[in-house]
Amino acid sequence: MDIQKLLTYFNLTRQEATIYITLAINGAMTGYEVAKETGISRSNVYTNLASLVEKGAAYLIEEKAKKYTPVPINEFCNNKIRQMEEVKVKLIKNMPKRQEENKGYITIKGKRNILNKIKNMLNEAEERIYISTSNELMKTILPYLKDALSKKLKVVLITEGPFSLPDAIVYTAKREESQIRLIVDSTKVLTGEISNKSNSTCLYSRKQNLVNLFKESLKNEIKLITLTEGNEK
Repeated sequence: MDIQKLLTYFNLTRQEATIYITLAINGAMTGYEVAKETGISRSNVYTNLASLVEKGAAYLIEEKAKKYTPVPINEFCNNKIRQMEEVKVKLIKNMPKRQEENKGYITIKGKRNILNKIKNMLNEAEERIYISTSNELMKTILPYLKDALSKKLKVVLITEGPFSLPDAIVYTAKREESQIRLIVDSTKVLTGEISNKSNSTCLYSRKQNLVNLFKESLKNEIKLITLTEGNEK
């Protein structure tokens, strides 16, 4: 796991992250000691240490020689998240009034962006969720499905077996590993390919004709699954 990269999500540069990790390993250190340990020039080390203090990732200890100690990672992350939540509230309150959501066809590229859209769609669901995808992706979004069920929403899944989710309606069928079809509240649809490759692309729309098309497709697939299971018995 690339800890440096993870720290950059909390507004640290790569070099600041390197120094933060060094402090976490060694405890309180002077700028000279950090430079010697990391191989980063002393001038850059002092600049980055000052930045870490400003960003709330380190404390300065005033002794004979100035030392720096890391803010515990849990405290640092919680502070950043709390700060972002406060900023979020201000932004939502003060942003210009949102226009009606685009009801055209929107292309979403990149695995992370697609996953974020899926999670937001699931969070915003008010009545029902229909989703057809692989076990792997189902596991990724499982907390959001459980949350929907806790709110008494209807959740219908089509995925590979074995897969169990209490209170959800689960149909078992072979799925393409990277394919997804998601319908929320009979008003929103997302479909396409999501994988670890850079070419992940999905189409999102609120066009009622497209939503109806995919609803009918999923209904027909569920009927076929039910008939097949009945014949096997």
